[in-house]
This record gives sequence, structure tokens and C-alpha cells, in this order.
Amino acid sequence: MATHFIRSSRATVLAAAIAAAIPGIAEADGIVDNVNGMTLDKDGKVVRFQAMLVTPDGRVGKLLSAKDKRPDKLDWRVDFKGRTLLPGMIDAHGHVMELGFRALELDLSDTKSLAEAQARIAAYARANPEKSWIIGGGWNQETWGLGRFPTTADLDAAVGDRPVWLARADGHASWGNSAALKAAGITAKSVSPAGGRIEKAAGGQPAGVFVDAAQALVAKVVPQPLGKDRNAAFIKAQAILLGYGITATADMGTSIDDWLTYRRIGDLGALRVRIMSYGAGVDTTVQIGGTGPTPWLYNDRLKLVGVKLYADGALGSRGAWLKAPYADAPGQSGAGFMTDALIRNLMSRASMDGYQVAVHAIGDRANAEVLDAIDEMAQTYKGDRRWRIEHAQVVDPVDLPRFGRNGIIASMQPTHETSDRTMAEARLGPQRLAGAYAWATMLKNGGKLAFGSDYPVERPDPWAGWAAAFTRQDAQGQPFGGWRPEEAVTREQAWYAFTGGAAYAGFAEDRIGRLAPGLRADFIIVDRDPLLASPTDLRATKVQETWIGGERVWERK
Repeated sequence: MATHFIRSSRATVLAAAIAAAIPGIAEADGIVDNVNGMTLDKDGKVVRFQAMLVTPDGRVGKLLSAKDKRPDKLDWRVDFKGRTLLPGMIDAHGHVMELGFRALELDLSDTKSLAEAQARIAAYARANPEKSWIIGGGWNQETWGLGRFPTTADLDAAVGDRPVWLARADGHASWGNSAALKAAGITAKSVSPAGGRIEKAAGGQPAGVFVDAAQALVAKVVPQPLGKDRNAAFIKAQAILLGYGITATADMGTSIDDWLTYRRIGDLGALRVRIMSYGAGVDTTVQIGGTGPTPWLYNDRLKLVGVKLYADGALGSRGAWLKAPYADAPGQSGAGFMTDALIRNLMSRASMDGYQVAVHAIGDRANAEVLDAIDEMAQTYKGDRRWRIEHAQVVDPVDLPRFGRNGIIASMQPTHETSDRTMAEARLGPQRLAGAYAWATMLKNGGKLAFGSDYPVERPDPWAGWAAAFTRQDAQGQPFGGWRPEEAVTREQAWYAFTGGAAYAGFAEDRIGRLAPGLRADFIIVDRDPLLASPTDLRATKVQETWIGGERVWERK
């Protein structure tokens, strides 16, 4: 995913203002009382309670029933008058800075047609005459029903007086106008790099879309954001996450600049959400962590856990690496980003220093390659490694049992299934869908699930993800009965994957993921009981308050 240029106010002032505006409670013995409290235990069983003691250092002291005696001496008490309290939600796969930049830039994620997108782009350019480049993203030609990628000419019709560079919704392709291609020196002679593709028009001219590694050909000339811009983007992203009830997240593909941003915000005392960071490649990870994962910083708010690698691209841009050609593009099978030797070399380099390895794999051939590499790595690197495969969207059924070996974690995103199912049918054909978004089979085979959203590809909405996971239906209840319903998980299994499972996936289960004595008092107050709500009502859940470490950090106005 690319990070883009924005214009912003002074970051230190903004961060200080955010910190000052958060209503908190001083560190002291306290109690949150009169709640409809529920959490899951380490085995995924529901635990109910009516009050929770909070220690001075922001941990759970004890869960109390209605009959349990409350301590006589407490420094503070909050009566929630019967409202529902849950452990904070955890997104196992997101892109924190990209979420903030997308929210502050041109956002095309809700456009339904090319014409609507063109109008949005033109209006944004008129409203921002001072911007030397128009930067943004979120477009999806599948949603537009375009039947093709958009072109340079399509973009020139909206803005022709300055460069425009727009990331696809999944971050695996970008779209540029003629001015952007000219600034980057892109011509008919430009060659697609390994792991990438320049879409070409008749006569070999660049058509305007650059897939995966080819994006770098233009991105290298795009103005980079300043530190104050990055600070502002982070503060925006953090507010969005807290508003959805997300108290912790994995950040997949942290750059050096991203890490420096998190440290700046932490130094300012404005870091609220907990971040489990995975560096963007081995070299970046080693630059940040040196000889291994960092300790938890800022009172368990930030930790470099491991390294993020890419085995392939995405289905939407036909960059996912498949064992057989695409059903709707017989001449293409996607592309692998690493040779077998390279992926083993990188995984070994990371593992020697104790970094956890997380590999993006969407196509069935990419998943097979990563599984092969893990089989080999596990013979050398023993112990609790928790190898992660990110997305695992399309897996050959013969490879599914392999997710139950070597402690592999399938880090998956339920809303990808509801958003992409019709595209997946077109890309693969009905005969190759048996291993697509196979959540239930992952568990049956002994694999471990961690759920997230891949924001900003999808909204960081755990309630939509939770509902999708046990219904296999979208917000409109389609398709009837669910898409491949045999792969639905139970309501409780889905909840655990968004809490305890996501914490386990980041080696954080000793701190977060559920509410139990000694763990961090990260919890949310919501407007309904999620275990009794219909799928439609669950999707409509509103978070009323978000607490991290026994401190209120967000409240719905």
C-alpha cells in the first residue's frame, strides 16, 4: 500500500489538542459497575459479569457478578446503568497510516461508476488549486461495472492541468493521468518490472494503470508527505479506529517513516490505540528493531513484532498468483513476487533474529509457495513461531489441511468475502471456489484464525466483519442462505477471531484480547448485546465509549 501526500495543520498542536480533549480518569483503583458485561475466556467460551475492578496501572483486577461484594474503598466508580460492555476489538490486519491519509485525501471508495468518480476527481481538483499533485485512492473498476481498467484518457477528462495518481481500493494498482506519466518519464518503451505490470493500450502505449511493483515507476516522483502531515494522518486514523471500538491493531507493512510517526505521537503522549507493527520487508524491519523485536513501548501501546512479506498481488488487479489461468483472462495467471529461494532467504533472515513472519498470499499458487516455505523453515526454526499467512483468500483444497501444521495462523478478512465474491466467481470460475475464504475449514484442520479488515481496503468495521463471518452474507442479506455457507464459523468463533485470536496472532495474548485479571482493561461500551442481535442489528452496532488501559479515550458525541 502506498503512502500519499497531503496538506495539514501543525501536527504538534493537533496532537496536543487531541490529547487534551480525551476525557480520562486518573490512575487509581476503580470500578466500572452495573454493566451487561461479556467476554470470552482463553478457550472461546462466553463469560458474563456485572462489574469490573480496574487496577491503578490499567489492568483488570477482577470480574464481579451482581452478588459479589464491591470494595468499600475505591478512588473512582462509573455506573453504566446496565449498558453492554465488551473487550476492545482487535483488527489483525490493517494499514494505519494509509487509513489516515485516505480520510484526508481524495477518497473514491464510495463511487459507483466511472462518471461519478470523474466528477468527484474534477471537483476535488477545483477545490484544491494549491495542490501540485492530486493524490487519493479507493477506486474499484468492479464496483463501477466497467469491465476493464480505467485509462489515462478517462483521468485526463477529469483533470489535465497537473498530475493525478490514485490507488486502487486494494492498494495493488494505481491509476495516473498523462501529466503523472510524463512526470515519471513513462513511455511506450517502459518495461514492466518483476512482480508488476504496466497495462498497455493498442500500439504498446501505457494505458494508465500500474499493477503491484510497477506502481513504483510513478510513485518515485510523487511528492512525499512531511512529518507534520504524517502526524495529522495518524491522529485521524486513530480517531476512526477508536470510533469503531478497535483498541488494538496489527499494522501490516510499517515503513521507517510510519514507525517514526508512531514514536513522535507516543512521545507527545497522544498514542491511544495499541499497535502491533510488522515492518515492510526484512531490511526495514531490521533498521527499526536491530537485533530483534522491540519491547512494548508507551505502556504497551507499540511494539515491532515481525516482518511483512508479499508473495503475490490481489484478485481485483489480477495480480494474485494462481495455479491455473484466470477464467476471465486466460492469458494471465498473476505473478509471484519472490522466487522459492528468495522467500526462504528472507524468512530465514527474519527468523534468525526472532521476528515473526507474516506473508501476504491471495492466490492458490502463492499460498502453496508460502506453505512449502513454512514446512522447510519449521525444520530449522523450532518453537512458537506463529507463521502468519495474510489473506489466504484462494487456497487449493489439497493445501487446506497444511494450515493445521507448524502453528500457522490464517489472518483473514471476512468482509473481503462479501465484497469480492462475485469478482472471485468471475476470476476463478465456479469449479475453483472450494478453497476460497475457507474460514470453517481452517479451524477444522487445526489452523488458527485471526480476523481483521485490511483497512482502508475495507472499512475498519469489526461489526460488519463479525456479521459476515457467521452468515457469509453482505449488508443486504445476499446471497440468500450465505455464499458457500459451509465455510461460516459460529458467532462466538468469529468474535474470538476479532479479539483473542487477533491478540494471539501478534504475540499479545498475555496483555490484550479478553477481559481477565492481569490483562489490560481495554473495553468498549456498545448500544446492544451482540450475542442476541440479528446480523442486521449487529452490523448497526454503535460504540458509545472506548476505554484503553482503564482510561476513557473516546466517547460518541
